[in-house]
Amino acid sequence: MASKAIKRRPISAETDTTGEKQMDTALSDPVTEPLLGNTPQEEKSKTYEPITRSGFWDGTAQECLRWTHLLAAFVAQSARNIVNVLSEFGYLLARLFGCSSASKSSQNGQTLPVNLSPLQDALKELWKLAYPNRQLPPLKSDLWKEMGWQNSDPSTDFRAAGFMSLENLIYFARNYPDSFHRLLHKADGKRAEWEYPFAVGGVNISYMLVQMLDLQSGKMRTKAGVHFVQLLDDDGVAFDNLFCVAFQVLDSQWLARRASYMEFNEVLKSTRGQLEQELTIGGISRIQDMPSFRMLRR
Repeated sequence: MASKAIKRRPISAETDTTGEKQMDTALSDPVTEPLLGNTPQEEKSKTYEPITRSGFWDGTAQECLRWTHLLAAFVAQSARNIVNVLSEFGYLLARLFGCSSASKSSQNGQTLPVNLSPLQDALKELWKLAYPNRQLPPLKSDLWKEMGWQNSDPSTDFRAAGFMSLENLIYFARNYPDSFHRLLHKADGKRAEWEYPFAVGGVNISYMLVQMLDLQSGKMRTKAGVHFVQLLDDDGVAFDNLFCVAFQVLDSQWLARRASYMEFNEVLKSTRGQLEQELTIGGISRIQDMPSFRMLRR
């Protein structure tokens, strides 16, 4: 899940600061691959020297090997580019036609397969986990707003937390279904008339955790970040479990404050403070040892 991606260092992102009252749902920056360097030119000899047969074949063999290496690198790079283009093209097709499944009917009644992006496949899985008895809607539908997405196309609601936040939500639904559904349906306590949206709230929690643990910079400057990396070495899903704890803590503080939508950022900040405190107390060797973990129900 997302914790494995964290070990590879999460994608850096710029925080949206357009307003403290607005809820941020993060934006992942594209990964930039290093460019191939220029091959240094060989120095030409100023004087003519005859080449012996042995030297000729040695030089020819080295030149062939060099060109073979360059050709192989070019073919490999071209193949990667073709795969990327095809993947993006399939994603655009799926968004254009608003596919609700991996196939689309053609004029003659036969089905034509349409490849969906990993993000769209994950959204479909999340819907099935959230609403197992309901029909899967198209990938662009107002029904997604019932889950707490801000737009009818939920794929546009991801920012700095990116795909990782969607993986966190899926992990939450799989491993703690009782808590997940109670938070999704706002089943606990007396709720506000203007509640925080569940799905977008999860995106914000993922991004808050990335910032709290200094995972963007890769330099752990806080006690919570240093200790968390130690936990991650022994538990590959430590971040996913921390996300589940954070979501439960946020909702608990939300109810205690009797908060409303415009107070979400304040509750999120308070949630961060509680998590930092719990991560740095003695005797925490795994996320399950945190006091707030006991609030989670499977």
